[in-house]
Amino acid sequence: MSGLPRVILGLLLAVAVLPAARAAPPATAQTEINYLLRFVETSGCEFYRNGSWFDASKAQAHLREKYQFLVQADRIHSAEDFIELAATKSSLSGQPYRVRCGGGEPVTTNQWLHAALAALRNPAPGAVKISAAVEAAPNQSASPTCATAQTACARRLR
Repeated sequence: MSGLPRVILGLLLAVAVLPAARAAPPATAQTEINYLLRFVETSGCEFYRNGSWFDASKAQAHLREKYQFLVQADRIHSAEDFIELAATKSSLSGQPYRVRCGGGEPVTTNQWLHAALAALRNPAPGAVKISAAVEAAPNQSASPTCATAQTACARRLR
């Protein structure tokens, strides 16, 4: 085989092994997910995963890794997708992730992050709108305290 057929075969093989182009999540979803990741990291809470408790920094790194993998698989299109697919349970064991803040009772990360997302989208009357702070200063923490989120979560679960 020589010349043009070899070039065509080479191009076909190259196209076949290249990863498919993946669409990034919409900008709003990326902003909300980045907020949730910062919220986890700055919470000061402990996170339970597969039988062990981890600090907030390790929890955030693990969730970010799962998020990036799911983005590459084109499975994340909203903050809810992130919570359900990356932050709710272990992909290995199926055990739910839990969060414990300030010695309080553990709650599922699903409940906790949905409460944080709801607070982001619909701040309490008189509160500073968190999404505006996140967009204005994307590299700074704009998350409320862990106690605030836990209280919001507890209110939401009642």
